[in-house]
Amino acid sequence: MTITSIGTAVELRAVSRIYGTGSAAVTALDAVDVRIPAATFTAVMGPSGSGKSTLLHCAAGLDRVTSGDVAIDGVALRGLSEKALTRLRRERVGFVFQAFNLIPALSAEQNVALPMRLAGRRPAPGEVRAMLAEVGLADRAGHRPSELSGGQQQRVAIARALVTRPAVLFADEPTGALDTAASREVLRLLRLAVDRYAQTIVMVTHDPYAAAHADRVLFLADGRVAGELPGPSGASEIAVRMARLEER
Repeated sequence: MTITSIGTAVELRAVSRIYGTGSAAVTALDAVDVRIPAATFTAVMGPSGSGKSTLLHCAAGLDRVTSGDVAIDGVALRGLSEKALTRLRRERVGFVFQAFNLIPALSAEQNVALPMRLAGRRPAPGEVRAMLAEVGLADRAGHRPSELSGGQQQRVAIARALVTRPAVLFADEPTGALDTAASREVLRLLRLAVDRYAQTIVMVTHDPYAAAHADRVLFLADGRVAGELPGPSGASEIAVRMARLEER
């Protein structure tokens, strides 16, 4: 598949993902079509079991689709070997999860530099420190995760995801384990990455306040796209749409 849409970061065409076989088969995604424009912030919401995380995993190349096509930054995932897919994710995709997934034995600076080192690239002098400064942690470069708060650890994870300037950053419930103040800081940084650096972000969230930071909110229900709100939309409007989906 070749993406012809100019400025498209991620595209899913007729994507289905089925787990299991026969009577035990579960359809997590059902012929989903989604286009994520570059340099935009998209939030994905839906009731429990709607397919949100499956959509993110398929869009990011973490999970193979059952049918349909996925492309990241113009590269079709169908037919890529596991080695080529791993290389694509390493070079063009960033991840931020609810669990910070930092290496306990490494400092904040070493954790941020890790994606570059795994790709065989030595960071330029000051490059990692500059990224830590961007997330407000210039004075915590030498601290290990155990010496940082949850919010600070998530900011390190964001710096690690952004240091390679990926084509798209996927965030799965990035504020789910944080208190209100830390959540707001994380959301501010994600929004800033889009506005200042034209970063593309796709974020799965259950929180209407978090989704209100996005340019668009995409709603899923029963593995299908159930509508969207162009943004920015208010948290109350998003909450009303979510309540309607949960009543279905």
